[in-house]
Amino acid sequence: MENQTVLYTLVLSGLSDLPSLQFPLFLVFLLVYLMTLTGNLLIVLLICTDSHLQTPMYFFLGTLACLDMGYSSVTIPRMLFDFHTQSKIISLQACITQIYFFVFFLISELVLLAVMSYDRYIAICRPLHYKQIMHWKACVLLVLGVLMISMLYPLVHVLFLLKLTFCRLNPLQSFFCDLPQLLLVSCSDTFINLLLILILAIFLGGGIFALTFCPYIIILNTIMKMSKAMRSKAFSTCSSHLTVVFLVYGTLFFSYFHPNAKDHSAVDKVVSVFYTILTPLVNPLIYSLRNEIMKISLKRSLRTLIF
Repeated sequence: MENQTVLYTLVLSGLSDLPSLQFPLFLVFLLVYLMTLTGNLLIVLLICTDSHLQTPMYFFLGTLACLDMGYSSVTIPRMLFDFHTQSKIISLQACITQIYFFVFFLISELVLLAVMSYDRYIAICRPLHYKQIMHWKACVLLVLGVLMISMLYPLVHVLFLLKLTFCRLNPLQSFFCDLPQLLLVSCSDTFINLLLILILAIFLGGGIFALTFCPYIIILNTIMKMSKAMRSKAFSTCSSHLTVVFLVYGTLFFSYFHPNAKDHSAVDKVVSVFYTILTPLVNPLIYSLRNEIMKISLKRSLRTLIF
């Protein structure tokens, strides 16, 4: 049997191989990163300082903003480094670490969106019991549960990744370390890893998906029985959350489940940019522009700073 050289460094293909585009792309994504951090940090500060926003719904929104900052920080700084150095080389340990934290923040966001759906269900369908059910202790426990689930899920994948040997020189067809991409450059049998992805995706992913969308069946049924004024208010509290949910799930499904998922074309990379980089940027914009209370709080804070 022919000896195989074990690899301890990997190569990322990046968004573009053209040297002339490296600096412009560096500036664009640096600006995107700074805007993402600023927008999400602003939401966190508003929620912490404005007593009108210190409710369970905005507590979860502040948590989502923190997760978005972490989510974007897993991929963008590494991308900026590659644009600057133009080397696109990453160590195997750094690659696996990036996979862990990327999956951690991604699952955290998906589970938190499911929790926010439950919060909207209680607020609209059981308003008289809302304060008794969604008290602060329950909110904190829900967020801790989100973090615990999100820590364990990628840990299982990482433990099985550490048993693999990597010896193929093929570059990872992405600008960050993605789990399916890393398995493609392994010279070990990855059947267990792929089976694990499938099983966990069906059970955990399917469960999260159901917990996110099923409450809205009951919510919509309840809203249709309300008066026109109450219906408009209920829709306004749900529209921002639903917009974010459809944005996140839409880009994820297109990236991983469209028919050409194995054909790593430029389109796949563009979609990856949407769910890894642009989603954390637009989330605060969606919640601030579509939420009257957030807009009033922002105007109040600006007036305080100016005057």
